[in-house]
Amino acid sequence: MYSTLEIVDDRPDRLQVRLNRPEVRNAIDRTMVDELHDVCAGLESVPRILILSGGDGVFASGADIAELRDRTAADALAGINSRLFVRIAQLPAPVIAAVDGWALGGGAELAYAADFRLASHRARFGNPETSLGIIAAAGATWRLVELVGEPLAKEILLAGRVLTADEALAVRLVTGLHAPEELDAAAHALADRIAEQDGMAVQLTKLVMRATRAEHPLVDEQAQAVLFESPEKHRRMTEFLERRKK
Repeated sequence: MYSTLEIVDDRPDRLQVRLNRPEVRNAIDRTMVDELHDVCAGLESVPRILILSGGDGVFASGADIAELRDRTAADALAGINSRLFVRIAQLPAPVIAAVDGWALGGGAELAYAADFRLASHRARFGNPETSLGIIAAAGATWRLVELVGEPLAKEILLAGRVLTADEALAVRLVTGLHAPEELDAAAHALADRIAEQDGMAVQLTKLVMRATRAEHPLVDEQAQAVLFESPEKHRRMTEFLERRKK
């Protein structure tokens, strides 16, 4: 079905997609962008947890430099990668990035767009765009600041610092470290915990968390109003009360 992606696991509550261009260290080209848009379309229609993973020792080495070198101002304004990553970040259900090895440039920005990042002990995160004469224009200049704070983000974006797995964990860029052979299982264990929650409540929580400060508390109240009328809310709370009686 796809030439740059592999569907690893396809269940009613989740989809695991592996980036699959090993010959170029999973560099993100236009075909991969288009195929990830197709994945997003399916998950927008029928929300499920998305697990994004890479290959053995490399999540994604960045945008495909062979393509990037020839892109023009018009391509920059089209937001080829940035609009995809926004779409991934805005998927209704949570997105988990399972990062084994290198996540550089656009590959790091793809991981930053996820709701959760799990990593192997050999993971590395960096944005070397300025060394190539461009900026990290697919989300790092603002997502990374939100994730790790401005001082560290400046070290990464302006001075080429690459974070080791331990450093990424220390600043909570990743939520856990695992052996490479255990990374997929850890991602599915996290997906299991998410799937135990009420799907509508999870989706609305994710939506409300994206609201601006000015939109609170109205947006919270509107979401809660929907959930207060949900049969699943009534069922779950009834079960809770019955368990407490025992």
